[in-house]
Amino acid sequence: MATEILLKHNESGLTKIGCYGFSWTYLCFGFFVPLIRGELGVGALHIVFAMFSFGISNIIFAFIYNKQYLRRQLESGWVFAGEESQNQFAKASISQ
Repeated sequence: MATEILLKHNESGLTKIGCYGFSWTYLCFGFFVPLIRGELGVGALHIVFAMFSFGISNIIFAFIYNKQYLRRQLESGWVFAGEESQNQFAKASISQ
């Protein structure tokens, strides 16, 4: 089950919810999730993986997609903005 964490962009001050853990959304909707989140390159790559694996890759990506997405957000200027204990748990969860 995915756990939510608040993210804040350093430059613009915008906030949004990030998730880490198992992605039921990805399991149900597959490559549409990165496409809807604006990651067109990642979505296209996941389409290729889904085609070559006959959809089995969706099960694998359901376990790792939220962690990868959260890492990409942190690399692009977003920071954790939740309570300190939540931030530490999220950092530990995605660093594995």
